[in-house]
Amino acid sequence: MPKPRQRESDHSIDSSPPTSGLDRCLSKQQRLKHSALFSETFAQNKKWVGRFMVLWLRSGENASLRLGVVTSKKVHLRANRRNFARRRLREAYRNLRPFMSGDFDVLLVGRRAILTAEWGDILNELLKLAQKAELISGENPERAKQEVLKHKDTKDSKKSSS
Repeated sequence: MPKPRQRESDHSIDSSPPTSGLDRCLSKQQRLKHSALFSETFAQNKKWVGRFMVLWLRSGENASLRLGVVTSKKVHLRANRRNFARRRLREAYRNLRPFMSGDFDVLLVGRRAILTAEWGDILNELLKLAQKAELISGENPERAKQEVLKHKDTKDSKKSSS
């Protein structure tokens, strides 16, 4: 833990990502940023609808499991709540991305129910939508389910200890 007024750039703090485990970061190259790519994704009309989100797939040039996230004012009129919904979608994707494969870009559209949903339910729904879209196949569904259960258990244990 850094001391007060201690900068992260000081070499006494190790801010490098952990060397063990799966890489879960989303770099700039792993995000959809251009509106043309969003339009192209919607035009291809490959979508799977869930209670908390809608998963859209884009196939084409340079598609490599990049992520785009959208929340409209239908989710909530306040920007901070829409940002919260986007953060939840990005984090869920980050947790399941190591188990996905394919030459697609993923666009997640948040729905109003995501604001009040349990974290484990969000992960579980993304897992189901990814399986329907055939982003997760082979032995990966079982490993991904274990990941979801691990997150669900930690959330439930935090509730019971409170």
